[in-house]
Amino acid sequence: MTALGRISYHILIKVKRIPIDTNFVRAKCMTLNCVLPDIDKKFYQNILAEQSEQEQKENNNDGIGSSKMADVPIDCDFPVWGLLPKKETGVVSFLNKYPEYDGRDTVIAIFDSGVDPAAEGLKVTSTGETKVIERFDCSGCGDVDTSTVRKVVDGCITGITGRKLKIPESWKNPSGSWRVGVLYPFSLYPTKLKERMQEHRKEHLWDVGQKPAVAEATKKLQEFEADVVAKNPTLSAEDKLLKEELEARVEVLQNAEKKYNDVGPTYDCVLFHDGEVWRACIDTSANGDLESGILLGEYSITKEHAHLTPFDEMTISINVHDEGLTLEVVGMCSTHGTHVAAIAAGYFPDEPDKNGVAPGAKIISLTIGDSRLGSMETGSALVRACIKVMELSKTMKIDVINMSYGEHAHWSNAGRVGDIISTVVNRYGVSWVVSAGNHGPALATVGAPPDIAQPILIGVGAYVSCDMMAAAYSMRARAAPGAFSWSSRGPCADGALGLALVAPGGAVASVARFTLRNSQLMNGTSMAAPHVAGAVAALISGLKAKELPYSPYSMKRALQNSATYLSHVEPWAQGSGLLNIEKAFDHLTTYYSQPERDVTFNLQCGTNNAKGIFLRARIDETPKDIGVTIEPQFLQDHTDAENVGVIGKQISFGARLALACAAPWVSAPAHLHVMNAPRAVTVRLDPAALPPGPHYASINAYDVSCIEKGPLFQIPITVLQPQPLALTSPAAPQISSKGVLFHPGTIKRHFIIVPPDATWGVLKMQTEDVEKTGRFLIHTMQLLPRKSCRSHETQKMVNVTAEAPMLLPFQVVGNVMLEVVIAKYWANIGDLVADYTVEFHGLKPDFGQRLHMSSGALGAVLLSALRLQELQPSAQLKYSEPVYRPTDSKISPLTSRDVIPPAKQIYQLVNTYTFHIAKATDVSPIVSMLCDMLYESEFESQMWMLYNSCKQLMAVGDAYPSKYSVKLEKGEYTLRLGVRHDSRTLLERLQELPVVVQQRLPQPITLDAYCSQPQALTGGKKFTTGSLASGNLLPLYFAPPNSEKLCRAAGGGHALTGSLSFARCEVARKVDAWPLALALCEPPRRAPPRRDDKPKPHDDYRDAAKEFALTWLPKLEGDKLEQVYEETLEKFPGCLATHVAYLHGVDSPTDPKKLPHANQEPDVTTAWCEQLITISDKVIKQIDQEKLLAFLGMKNDVRPDAAKIKQDQEKQRGYLVEALCRKGTALCRLRGAAPGAAARDKLDDALHANLADLLKFTDLTDAKAIHYGVWHCFTFKHWGRAIKLLNKIQDDRPSREVEERLIEAYRQLGWEHLAALSQGALPIRYPAGYRPF
Repeated sequence: MTALGRISYHILIKVKRIPIDTNFVRAKCMTLNCVLPDIDKKFYQNILAEQSEQEQKENNNDGIGSSKMADVPIDCDFPVWGLLPKKETGVVSFLNKYPEYDGRDTVIAIFDSGVDPAAEGLKVTSTGETKVIERFDCSGCGDVDTSTVRKVVDGCITGITGRKLKIPESWKNPSGSWRVGVLYPFSLYPTKLKERMQEHRKEHLWDVGQKPAVAEATKKLQEFEADVVAKNPTLSAEDKLLKEELEARVEVLQNAEKKYNDVGPTYDCVLFHDGEVWRACIDTSANGDLESGILLGEYSITKEHAHLTPFDEMTISINVHDEGLTLEVVGMCSTHGTHVAAIAAGYFPDEPDKNGVAPGAKIISLTIGDSRLGSMETGSALVRACIKVMELSKTMKIDVINMSYGEHAHWSNAGRVGDIISTVVNRYGVSWVVSAGNHGPALATVGAPPDIAQPILIGVGAYVSCDMMAAAYSMRARAAPGAFSWSSRGPCADGALGLALVAPGGAVASVARFTLRNSQLMNGTSMAAPHVAGAVAALISGLKAKELPYSPYSMKRALQNSATYLSHVEPWAQGSGLLNIEKAFDHLTTYYSQPERDVTFNLQCGTNNAKGIFLRARIDETPKDIGVTIEPQFLQDHTDAENVGVIGKQISFGARLALACAAPWVSAPAHLHVMNAPRAVTVRLDPAALPPGPHYASINAYDVSCIEKGPLFQIPITVLQPQPLALTSPAAPQISSKGVLFHPGTIKRHFIIVPPDATWGVLKMQTEDVEKTGRFLIHTMQLLPRKSCRSHETQKMVNVTAEAPMLLPFQVVGNVMLEVVIAKYWANIGDLVADYTVEFHGLKPDFGQRLHMSSGALGAVLLSALRLQELQPSAQLKYSEPVYRPTDSKISPLTSRDVIPPAKQIYQLVNTYTFHIAKATDVSPIVSMLCDMLYESEFESQMWMLYNSCKQLMAVGDAYPSKYSVKLEKGEYTLRLGVRHDSRTLLERLQELPVVVQQRLPQPITLDAYCSQPQALTGGKKFTTGSLASGNLLPLYFAPPNSEKLCRAAGGGHALTGSLSFARCEVARKVDAWPLALALCEPPRRAPPRRDDKPKPHDDYRDAAKEFALTWLPKLEGDKLEQVYEETLEKFPGCLATHVAYLHGVDSPTDPKKLPHANQEPDVTTAWCEQLITISDKVIKQIDQEKLLAFLGMKNDVRPDAAKIKQDQEKQRGYLVEALCRKGTALCRLRGAAPGAAARDKLDDALHANLADLLKFTDLTDAKAIHYGVWHCFTFKHWGRAIKLLNKIQDDRPSREVEERLIEAYRQLGWEHLAALSQGALPIRYPAGYRPF
């Protein structure tokens, strides 16, 4: 390779004046710094000299004297340490000092979206061992049911898709049993990869056939119109059909393009045991060529992985469960987990700056995100991942868990998932590191975890350094280092600090190969957590090397007590400070033998047993006495089932503590002696003298015998002091700040007790600086009891300029503390002076949180105003919410994957619901009793899977219904709901659990508003606009819509939902909206019309007997059919319905299995066809077609019995259509078996005549005639018309048989792209059963 040399040069910049009509500006000079090959240096220098000479001449010609600019300094030393930052936390110096303490001999479990073992940096450790040693998908997304066993016949087996699978001779299978299943790769792919693969498939599999087909079909139609239609406008019957056929082809292709939907391929899977290990082959050829497929052994044993296809670069591996009943195909639901793993433990031997924090550590990938849910984690996956950690702990020590996932819980002192997480830490000794969340800058935005019942997890916030700003974020100027604006802040809702410490929250690190990148910049607390997890692994590596004991409790305590406190960063944003690995190691190696090493301290503060003290004070708050109970908890050993080994530690434990707090407004005892028992103390808070704003303090408990090791525990205290708000002014209550200087990262917080009648607020912000634009992250939030921080908030990024004030409305709840946070975004360079006000308004109704109405009563509302307010009430119903009970319910024990050690079996409840969609709409299933809960839920999981009538999976959803909506066409649907728990009794209580299937209405229904009850009852003058002054009350009445507007399909127990608002101001209407629900009564009951000629009982009996016989005739077969037919004819002679029912029994008009094939002769005899024709003729001959046509053409029938006559005539028409169709299908079958041309010609004439008769009374799209239409089109090879009719059948009642006929028709026209798309989709659209949860 040619050696590289460096050459620097500069060119003077001059802009030459150009004529106005020229559309470019010529840049005459630029400064460059290039690295050039030595061999070409002279060549380039000569060129540069020539260019410089030419520039000089041009300058002289322009009359500009020569000048020389100073060299612009160019920094060629790229700040690589800012890409994956490690200097800030001392990692670089620690590893330089202790190169062998790089995480070797440690294992990090990554609870995430899956780790790519083929990604750069994740292949081997620093000691040359395999980096990713285990790989499991705990979500169930990649599960393949392989319970079906096949035997080889002629060297092949039949896959689940129906394909013949050729078994390679080189495969070893001593048992001779081959298990088969099917994999749906699009369910495995992350969203972005799925989109990329769909684009690739459309370009290479669809467009190459579709575009030529459209061009050819259009050309033929145009040629026909030019050659035939233009010359003879009056077309013959044959030419009309031909024109219709050509038009149908164009229309079909155009509709196919519009409705194009690639559901993806289906791959057969073959699982077998080769005598040593389970192996699985995935037929990615999709044609049975197993030799070219992917063959993998169990990852735990073989460490084999491969890319699913050459185009997707999705790295997959396999595991096998339940003795071969389940094949687990492990992929990734996003690249997030790979990035996280690279930060924690990536290893690049030639580029150490790219290394993760612990390059010697091994990785276990446990996928908790589900691709079916767009990478959302589920309770089932979390529990299964915890179980896997417990199981693997039998054969290896898992030292650290990193979990860069989480949600916001409504409460933190309960929850099944949180309990199991605590078990992993408390019994298996695993240090669990979690991301705090990215939902700042408001306080109390820490997610769950770390906000679970026990504060034993290491919560990490996101920090940004100057090196990161320069290298990773390419900022033109550096701001002060600190917490990212969006990093979640403590405390937790119950007062726990939430964050233990902070670490760099951004990195350029390796990503999964399916992204088609080798690295990527990602930021978030998700990136900060693996930094700490890697540091923990490095610390444990050193402790193991020194053979020093530790515990997850001592590890967290050491990290907190050694962290570097950042004086310019709020305590809620940094916890104990910035990670300092060197000091942490010193702490762990110095105090490893302290008696509290294996002890954590549980706090119960106040009457709610909170984990800290969190006081949201009122104005003039009096001193508060708060009881705090401290109880030590001892580390257990999972191998000691009865915890005998802990007893000695419990007996011997004791510590004399000094309690210290620097805050003068906190009073606490000076000393406390703790032992293995709860100890109670009382803490007094006196916030009266505190200025408005947030205040933090902590009571630190020091061991009097060694205070140098830092606090054994801390009692965190947060007090939010509100600022006064004047309510006596006639103007709207407000707070105002003027001339506020904002630096990058500056945060201004205001805490306000919202006026009781306020329902919304408006933040108005402006600046007079015309040269700058301020970028601000605005966050308003109110914490309501038993509600998460996201339940009542507004968070938005805004720009503030001098052009116009920025207005941001937000909803508020009266008499509850509101936090308003104005944060200048950390990366918004430059200072800005701004003014802002927060103003409150209110139109408060008296109905509480929601207005409940019924279709039989007025909705009465009493409205009050905070200040004079303009009104414009508006109410709309947007959704129908029918409620369904299960049609089936089953509880069953799950497999060995779902047994919590040592032997706690998990059960699964599966409830099945069926419902009908009358018209295409958006649908969202809602399990009201369980929804919007995950970590705080008492049940392990909840997942629903929605299927159409063919068992095709349409959508998947979980605990958060607002995230999942699916567009459904008209038809029947099945919803399967899965809920898990280890208590069968608790699941039995949910076997009748109702489900709401929310459906968007085609058009919103508007409710009229009135200001008086009489006007509302009589539909009088409506209330449109008005005003309401403070202190006054305004009654409003909303009238339910009339029955014509209500959905006729909705019955009793259903509800319509929507929203209503009262304000006239457009800004207010965006946020001040109230939920509205209207309960529907039963639909109107109308009595049947009275009959003057009441039938005699004998006639009633005969009619009932006849109807019974006619109902059963189509269901009978063979001799029984013939017998009942003859008996019915004898009892009811002249009844045309008897013949029609018999024809249905012989040749069903709706059975898709009886539709024709393109290349197969009808499987019936001539005699059978002639019998069908004979019986059809009996019906046809008994109906006077001329008379029937005359009646149907009548515009108005004034006869007194017109209704009865019309009913009789419609029956006649129906019988005639049925008979003509059955006769036509029989003629089509006869033509297919006709021996010669003469016979076919004769049958052609009969068919044309039959079709002509039929078209007088209906068209071929009629449900009764459409099957005959398909027969007619297939007979005359009118494939375009056939496809059009078959598509309509599919729209109304989809079936595999109709799809197969469509494929045949596509191939007859040479439309292989359509045939291939449909053929490949058959296993997805028409599976044999439901997919596993």
